[in-house]
Amino acid sequence: MSIEGREQLTKDDVRRIEEEIDYRKQVVRPKALEDLKYARSLGDLSENFEYYAAKRANNQNNSRIRYLEKLLRTAHIIEDSSGSDEVGLNNTVEIYFEERNMTATYRIVTPIRSNIRLGLISNESPIGKALLGKKVGDRIEVELAGGTVSHIVIKRLEKTGDSSEDRINQY
Repeated sequence: MSIEGREQLTKDDVRRIEEEIDYRKQVVRPKALEDLKYARSLGDLSENFEYYAAKRANNQNNSRIRYLEKLLRTAHIIEDSSGSDEVGLNNTVEIYFEERNMTATYRIVTPIRSNIRLGLISNESPIGKALLGKKVGDRIEVELAGGTVSHIVIKRLEKTGDSSEDRINQY
């Protein structure tokens, strides 16, 4: 969220968010309302677990819709293109950490899709920022959390592009 507190999104991020909103409004919401209606019909609401569970599911869905709609209203749209030999968004990069004598592979994505366990790092993270615009063979100094400085070398760059398997993070 570096641009005036606004989330950076690519056009594909926007498309995915719009699809999720549509799915939640057209599929999840009617089901949640039907479940709520059924739970109410069971009688006494004070001890009706089904009612509370249905109400909670409906509220969570509506909250997610509001969150995603606000995200779209306030987002800063960014391009995900880069030079053919430069690291950019949605590119997979193999890097070598000199101090750790370790190699790692990451794909650089927007913060809303980052997931380090899946090898997806944010373009706003220290490593993501440092890699953008660089080329294979470049040696980069990166300041990590806690002020630790790490030196990384770009070993390989793959122009992987966007993946349909990426998911918009939950809040």
